[in-house]
Amino acid sequence: MWKLLCVSLLTLFTQVEGFGQTAWKFITEKDGVKVYTSEVPGSKVKAVKVEALIDATESQLIAVLLDINTSTEWEYHVKSATLVKQVSPSELYYYCEVNLPWPVANRDFVAHISVTQDPNSKVVYMDGPTVPGFVPEKKGMIRIKNSTGKWVITPQESGQLKVEYSLHVDPGGNIPSWLVNMFAAEGPVQQFKKLRMQVQKPQYKNINFTFIDNKSYASN
Repeated sequence: MWKLLCVSLLTLFTQVEGFGQTAWKFITEKDGVKVYTSEVPGSKVKAVKVEALIDATESQLIAVLLDINTSTEWEYHVKSATLVKQVSPSELYYYCEVNLPWPVANRDFVAHISVTQDPNSKVVYMDGPTVPGFVPEKKGMIRIKNSTGKWVITPQESGQLKVEYSLHVDPGGNIPSWLVNMFAAEGPVQQFKKLRMQVQKPQYKNINFTFIDNKSYASN
């Protein structure tokens, strides 16, 4: 995702068009993190949606998601993440390697991140499709070529953020079903637990972006 951010193996399941009309099936809830899955036509891998409340401003959360250099501190199974190109404060390209258990080969990808905000509702959207080029493919690693990710961040009157993360991808190669199921079940909860802690770190506390209005709150 992922981010998308460098989006961990959790992001080996990234958002697809038409999710708004998808029939989501509730899977689990732990520590306030709700996880849903859905069948995707033509794919053996299910889509995943994660919902949770986070105590932060939109600028704080976006600052974490755009801070590629610290992705390994909270992203699930991310081995490395590197900024490739900074287009603007709200747009960048980054390279990520996802660490998978032996004997499954690690995956990597290059993603294009862009952030926008609805001027009326104040809802923030972050999209992160994978893109070709920028970084040559590496021997012994499988490049993820078909994946996108989406964060929807809605400010609440309570001051919290309602965060929705939708995901689906073709991870390439062969990945055993037990591994897919493990990451789908454990990844979202572990990642959001660390994200909640990451966003409270001092370096993100007083961040304000000119492209984000933190003052008004959307209606529930």
